Amino acid sequence: MTTDEHLALADGQDHDVAEWERAAAAVLRKARRLTEDDPDDAVWGRLTRTTLDGIGISPLGTPALVADLPDPVRPPARGDGWDVRGLLADPDAETSAAAALTDLENGVTSLWIQVGESGVAVDDLPRVLADVLLEVAPVVLDAPSDPIGVATRFAELAQGVTLPPGTNLGVDPVGAVLRGFETLPSTGSGPARGSSTTVVGQAAELAQELGCRALVVDGTTVHDLGASDVQELGYVLALGAHYLRTLEAAGIGVDEAAGLVEFRLAATDEQFETIAKLRAVRRSWARMLELSGASEDRRNMSLHVVTSRPMMTKYDPWVNMLRTCVAAFAAGVGGADAVTVLPFDARLGLPDAFARRIARNTSTLLVEESHVAKVADPAGGSFAVEKLTDDLAVAGWEELGRLESAGGVLDALEDGSLQARIDTVVAERDRQIARRQRALTGLTEFPNLHETLPERAPYAEGALPVRPYGQPFEALRDAPAEAKVFLATMGTIAAHTARATFASNLFAAGGIDVVNAGRHDDTEAVLKDFTGPDGGQQVVCLVGNDQAYAEWGTDLVQALRDAGAAWVVLAGKADVGADVGADDTVAMGVDALDFLTRTREKLA
Repeated sequence: MTTDEHLALADGQDHDVAEWERAAAAVLRKARRLTEDDPDDAVWGRLTRTTLDGIGISPLGTPALVADLPDPVRPPARGDGWDVRGLLADPDAETSAAAALTDLENGVTSLWIQVGESGVAVDDLPRVLADVLLEVAPVVLDAPSDPIGVATRFAELAQGVTLPPGTNLGVDPVGAVLRGFETLPSTGSGPARGSSTTVVGQAAELAQELGCRALVVDGTTVHDLGASDVQELGYVLALGAHYLRTLEAAGIGVDEAAGLVEFRLAATDEQFETIAKLRAVRRSWARMLELSGASEDRRNMSLHVVTSRPMMTKYDPWVNMLRTCVAAFAAGVGGADAVTVLPFDARLGLPDAFARRIARNTSTLLVEESHVAKVADPAGGSFAVEKLTDDLAVAGWEELGRLESAGGVLDALEDGSLQARIDTVVAERDRQIARRQRALTGLTEFPNLHETLPERAPYAEGALPVRPYGQPFEALRDAPAEAKVFLATMGTIAAHTARATFASNLFAAGGIDVVNAGRHDDTEAVLKDFTGPDGGQQVVCLVGNDQAYAEWGTDLVQALRDAGAAWVVLAGKADVGADVGADDTVAMGVDALDFLTRTREKLA
């Protein structure tokens, strides 16, 4: 690049939005996504992606997007990197103790321990932490079944120790109730305000004695149940406000209260939404503390980010390495202070040593080799990300308003209004996944029906509840169909392979195997294989091009019926299927889950 060219780039934008519209429109017209009569600016509607919260993600960042936005709230510099936080949940004390040391010796800088019904028994906590230097490695507890009992036991272990920054008793009584643990005395049918106040007050008193944090505002609680980004934002803000009020009632000022709280949010493989969500929560919490009268230097937050549990799949678990890597990258770019990368086999059970190593090395590679943490706010100044951050912050604040209008987060849980909104999001996500508009690689797309899954030990009986995104498809894979579908391939490989591949992948996503005998040039060739040793299936799927369907599709359908086929499917348009007499059709955009359920019924 010459000096003149470098200066031309540095001087500013040499091309306006209209030029981009013309160039983008030309590509869309070539792809037949725009007609010749559509105006160039129609590209915005075609390329803008909408989140589950109805927020549009612009295909192009422009200065106009950020012209009227407030200044961002940036995270503090992280020095050499973020806190790499390893999760321990194995109820076997010896295994957890060994895993803790292995993690700390190989890149992990703090431990997050699930204790009680969801993991390590409280009586085993001393063994798990026996060789951990508590004055060096921060420990974050997670004991929804007995938060104060576990915190008290930890305090006994930490007597005389100056605990490092980041240590947290991890108490979250509201989240514990939402996860289904009976941790609050006399809760009745819902969380009791008096009980929550008591638990929070006890945790704060104990934390002040130890010199550590007391509470976790855990957004993964609702995220794991299917909540959207905005719902997670609104929930943590409402819960943070609830804990501030509770601490104030206990005589703790807002500055000190802010220092007792840590936030925990989920990071998904939708990297831009995750980056914007983390930037938005930091800005929103700073605003809440400002309105609460907190000193300016106490308005930052401690942010722990965990790679999403529900985004992970049980089948083809190796793909989870890619998902968690993208999510961890987004967490780092979004300004996380601590990051937990869940092992890729976490959906199968307790992770093995290899999976734990890959998980901790993900952060190491991002920090040490990619230098993601060198800049405090890498996404700052990006027009598109700044706009998305603002949109999420505004929408999250509105969700906070809905929760407050219900009387606060406790009332919103008791009256079911929060759960109802989450259920609406879950239904829409399920609809998009069912229609394969939201792909899950290895599950709804490119499934391997004949894979052998790694075997893992089960979690503790009280493991935290998770509603996986691919749950409906995983249920089909859990009980694969015994019978197969016969693919009636019509014509040359070039003529049928696209639809044969599409149909095979779709059937496999529903736990249905196929018989593909290869090329068939006429009805007689199809019938020969259909009635042969590998034939005789009740369900047949025609796969070919439209020309083959028109020329000999009708005769083939009738011949297959005469030969014993009970249900005939055509891979193609519904009107073509009707013309040839097929019972059902399948094509891009159909409700795949509904189609697979129908097909399995016919196979049965």
